[in-house]
Amino acid sequence: MILDSVKSFEKYKTLVPGFDKVYEFVRKGNLLDLEEGKHEIDGKNVYCTIFNGPLKGYEDAPLEVHDSYIDIHVVLEGVETIGIKDRALCNEHGLNVKYKEEDDIAFLSDDEPENFVSLGANNLAIIFPADAHAPLIGEGSVKKAVFKVMVERPKESFLNN
Repeated sequence: MILDSVKSFEKYKTLVPGFDKVYEFVRKGNLLDLEEGKHEIDGKNVYCTIFNGPLKGYEDAPLEVHDSYIDIHVVLEGVETIGIKDRALCNEHGLNVKYKEEDDIAFLSDDEPENFVSLGANNLAIIFPADAHAPLIGEGSVKKAVFKVMVERPKESFLNN
């Protein structure tokens, strides 16, 4: 996981193919003006979803993991806490985990975050497939953009069951 500010994202634009497209999208537009929902940038390879809604309590935010996409969470308004845990340290290694391939997500309901990070406006978190995370924790509401950047899915995922 990488934590930084949107203003510093330029230094990551060559880190992973597709990050350059996220950088150009952010640089050219005003994310605050985007309507809620999905915005395609490069088909299914790179896209952005705008969320504007309530946050939840720690107990209502299960860890989740993705195999096919890197998430880039950008807080636009409000403050969000994200729970984190190294995926390799999670209890559920394919047991009783229902992976939804069409949504690239599995919830690790029998596990808990080890740490928590808080993001304010214009902060970002780059969340890799190795990072289990529990987003949308806090009080009140948040407006955020979540960019999805496709990566090559590992041949052996503990979610392949």
